[in-house]
Amino acid sequence: MNSKTDPHLAINRRGFLAATGVGLASLPLAMPLVGAAPAAVAPARKWLMGTAYAVPKWTATEGEGYFSIIEGLNGRLYIGTHANGVNSWLVEFSPATGEMIAVVDAHKAIGKDLRGFGSQSKIHTRNNTGASGRIYFGTKQGYPNKDEKREDYPGGYPMVYDPKTGETKVYPIPVPHHGINSITPDESRGVAYLSTCADHRPGPGENAVFLSLDLKTGKYRELIDTQHYYGFVVVDYLGRAYHPILGGEIARYNPATDKLERLKQTIDGKPPSTESRLALPKPDPINWDISPDGKTLYAVAMSGNNLYSYDLTAKGDTLQGRHLGTLIPGAKSTDCRAMCVGPKGTVWASVTEPTPEGVSLNHLVTFRPGDKSARDLGPVGISNPNYTDFTDANNKPLPYHIGITKMPDGVTTSRWVTMGVCEDRAGFVYMLIIQPFTVIQIKPPKS
Repeated sequence: MNSKTDPHLAINRRGFLAATGVGLASLPLAMPLVGAAPAAVAPARKWLMGTAYAVPKWTATEGEGYFSIIEGLNGRLYIGTHANGVNSWLVEFSPATGEMIAVVDAHKAIGKDLRGFGSQSKIHTRNNTGASGRIYFGTKQGYPNKDEKREDYPGGYPMVYDPKTGETKVYPIPVPHHGINSITPDESRGVAYLSTCADHRPGPGENAVFLSLDLKTGKYRELIDTQHYYGFVVVDYLGRAYHPILGGEIARYNPATDKLERLKQTIDGKPPSTESRLALPKPDPINWDISPDGKTLYAVAMSGNNLYSYDLTAKGDTLQGRHLGTLIPGAKSTDCRAMCVGPKGTVWASVTEPTPEGVSLNHLVTFRPGDKSARDLGPVGISNPNYTDFTDANNKPLPYHIGITKMPDGVTTSRWVTMGVCEDRAGFVYMLIIQPFTVIQIKPPKS
């Protein structure tokens, strides 16, 4: 997500971050782990503890990253990084050993090493795993300096990494000057579906193109300019591909009929309310993911604090949605840019809420089919607070390391909004946090 244009998260190159309801302009470039947050009256908390692993810092030079985390068929996780003005990498993480290695260097893969705004600074896509085990991802632009033009960025590249061979296939830029925001394969039909992001200042009139890619020929077909930035593409049990459209409609491409439909949507039989944030004229980014059987679509608007589902088996020109409950009951505001559906159909969301201590406190929320409502499992703490260095050899705070803090009750946790979530087949849930860019592994309670 572009933090330059997202009002809920602004990280500039000095490393300051302003999350909703939190003023941080006076913070230094880095903050030691020791030292409690500002004194405030806060409720006693029952923490859900996880283990933290730092993503190689040279691959995320400002401590940032996005939605890009997925499990491969080999049981390893694949994480995209962001090094603004430099490059981006796909990192392979082995939960069994805790080892992380960079398996794809974006610039080496495309054969060009442009710097500044021309660089492939981000892997911003929600990574996806094909039936073959190949990992699908794409590159995206970073942030321009004042003397750089948006046209300096050539465009993003869809890529496919094969863990079996170590080879990466690179496809051409689909839309000049656009980054790749989403890529979802349908290997049974030899295609992938993409969403691009112009990234000027997202909103009405800006481009977010929904395309199909022939995986054999490398040829693209534009399906529609959705104008809905940060849209995730999903493919259902019939091979139909979906993408949100600005204003609340939903694009559905059916390869069997070779037609693109514009579907309406309802929530509990009524048009989406303004409070749902699902059909705004200037939309919230909307997290989408699909059930393993391809028959249910789940959705969370970034600032909406509610979980919804859609029945993809229903006939007609309207997607029938249901409200599945509040993410964090009682929260005055929330931020959710991390939602996924696990291999057994369980929905997971990493959601933050502003707290009296001045942090965006990370909660893990879940929903299992058959549950009455989504459930907040509680705030997430870090059981190994010294998992990485926070100071240099002279004991000076490292830059871009202020995202970790110690709460008044002594528990270490993340300070900012969280960026990604994934469940593996072993039942562990992984979250992406920033500054430094970190993976947190959690074993959720069974009940």
